[in-house]
Amino acid sequence: MNKKSMNMKYSFLWITGIVVFFGACRHVSPRQVVSLNGEWQIAKTGGALPDVFPATVPVPGVVDLATPALDSVGTVYRDSSWYWHRRTFDVSGTDFDVIRLKIYKAKYHTRVYVNGQFAGENYYCFTPSYYDLKPFLAPAGQPNEILIGVGSKAQVPDSIPTGGDYEKIKYLPGIYDNVEITLSRKPYIHLVQCVPDIKNEKLRVVAEIETDTPENLQLTCTVSESASKRKVSAQSFSPAAKIENGYATVDFEMDMKGATLWTPETPFLYELTVNTGADEKQVRFGMRSFRFDTERKIALLNEEPYYLRGTNVCIFRFFEDPDRGTLPWERQWPVTLHERFKDMHWHIARYCIGFPPERWYDVCDSLGFMIQDEYPIWGIYNYKAPQIAEEYRRWMRERWNHPSVVIWDAQNETVTPETGLAIREVRELDLSHRPWENGWSEPVAETDPVESHPYLFIRYRSDPEPEEGYRKELFGQARRADNDASDRSETTKGTGVVFPNPSVIDEYGWIWLNRDGTSTTLTDRIYEVLWNGSRLTTQERRHIYARHLAMLTEYWRAHRKAAGVLHFCGLGYSRPLNPRGQTSDHWTDIRNLTCEQEFYRYVKPSFSPVSLMVDIWEKEYAAAAPLTVPVHVVNDLPTPFEREVTVTVLKDEQTVSTYRQPVHVKALETEILTFDVTLPAAPGDYLIKAAVTVDNQEIFSLRDAKVVMGNGKQRSYE
Repeated sequence: MNKKSMNMKYSFLWITGIVVFFGACRHVSPRQVVSLNGEWQIAKTGGALPDVFPATVPVPGVVDLATPALDSVGTVYRDSSWYWHRRTFDVSGTDFDVIRLKIYKAKYHTRVYVNGQFAGENYYCFTPSYYDLKPFLAPAGQPNEILIGVGSKAQVPDSIPTGGDYEKIKYLPGIYDNVEITLSRKPYIHLVQCVPDIKNEKLRVVAEIETDTPENLQLTCTVSESASKRKVSAQSFSPAAKIENGYATVDFEMDMKGATLWTPETPFLYELTVNTGADEKQVRFGMRSFRFDTERKIALLNEEPYYLRGTNVCIFRFFEDPDRGTLPWERQWPVTLHERFKDMHWHIARYCIGFPPERWYDVCDSLGFMIQDEYPIWGIYNYKAPQIAEEYRRWMRERWNHPSVVIWDAQNETVTPETGLAIREVRELDLSHRPWENGWSEPVAETDPVESHPYLFIRYRSDPEPEEGYRKELFGQARRADNDASDRSETTKGTGVVFPNPSVIDEYGWIWLNRDGTSTTLTDRIYEVLWNGSRLTTQERRHIYARHLAMLTEYWRAHRKAAGVLHFCGLGYSRPLNPRGQTSDHWTDIRNLTCEQEFYRYVKPSFSPVSLMVDIWEKEYAAAAPLTVPVHVVNDLPTPFEREVTVTVLKDEQTVSTYRQPVHVKALETEILTFDVTLPAAPGDYLIKAAVTVDNQEIFSLRDAKVVMGNGKQRSYE
């Protein structure tokens, strides 16, 4: 081949390569996401921009992580200070159509400066803020300076929620979630909402796309399994678009025939990829539905009955914990936390009065852990519906693709019309139609659950009753015909309103202990009145707490009056020293997430999918007398349960007598076995234990039985 022919050949190959390259680029995204997480410089001022930055701080994080410290020990962060975070960054070029900063979450009142120029501000404390950086950038190849200021709580107008909490002593400012810059070209995919349709095996997709030429939109969309990357659906098309405020909204469906449904037991995830030729966006989602059945008053996961068992996380309280450090932002720690929750037979948590970093929701998606996501509003402030609705919109748009988020929770323990008005304004934006919980205010729809906090032990905080009557009063009411086992009367602040909606018990107990085993300010008197608390050892207090919390859990679950039972609290603070705290969690080593062993031993079985409740509550029983012992067998499984249940009378851990019965419980139902027990002739302190083996683990329910001569107060329930 001569030189001319060779040159023609290589020219042809070069041109062909260019055509192939640019053809391939039609489906290769030029989008770049630059993370600004890491170490930032930080300075504190009264409001003016600082000249020097004497410390560093991790982002995401909070300002008490600054090194060296900017504040003295004991600072409550309620003054008018500003904390200025500074760093430099580079971008690969400034010719992108979109160069946008996203601050996922920061508090309180955020101001942004780029290269000395004011780029914008945001008063909201719990939702993302976006800033157009393009007008402020230095020429390509030159470094850029970014300055993000966050104020103290005092900087925020009274009309904007700041996460008020009667137990908090500090309101720590900080950029407590990710910071990133997105660079892309138009058509730019701003937002995608994935709407699973499990009945028709479809995925509805609604995308907001920034474009100057909506008539020329062309989309290529694929759905793949998130883990294996196996493609399950694909299509390319020119969509019809609805144009509003510079955004083209497109609405289409993807085929999901044969999809694996997302559940806590099988948290199967998919990934949607949307490509405009100039931009590409990936979104994870799960095929699942969640709602409440208004007749049976239970939750339906993927249209199947599903009883909720779980806990609460108060992340903003944990931010104030002296042992918190950087734990909320570490890679493994939140994973281990939710794994420990699942080990307790919990599969849902209410993120209570505060949102954790966004990655926590990704963790829950992957692990199969459901979230009741509560907006940080507690108490009646100067919040009005239009303002609340705007914050709700931003919150929903950030979360609605997470399969783990199953309930929007508008507020905590508050009676106000404003949150209900805000819910009505925004709920239709969520095309998956998640239910809304509205605190102690009136539910907006009959399909919405109500919040129940039956703190039965609270009565002993200020008005103690004789000790010998407390068990009968506390638990014996289960047999009163007019009693609702999820009664809200203790916590309706005098409203006396009982709504007919499905009920979720979000909190119960009121017998908290600090992590060191000491009582809290809310429980000092209760332990003293009921158990001579000042004479108890740490181990005795922990034993009492665990045993009684287990009994309460059994009680609420066995009567099937509530769609869910969520204990309080799986993660909070521990403040045994001044200023002492009011509540706490159950860890003895928060870094390694070591659970207090009495709690683990007794409370875990009470949350087992198959659980028991010994239904006797008297304080004393007559020696050698017959006793009818009802045992409730609860089956939360979607399949029948068949096994042998034993009832054992124990003295000092030694068996006195044993009784056995087979049980067959239908799926998602309960059965009551009746055991005819003869009590021992010798007076003394005995233990009645019902037990069954499930998956090689012993599930049990315990009741103390004090046997006395002749005058016991035992009774049999009909």
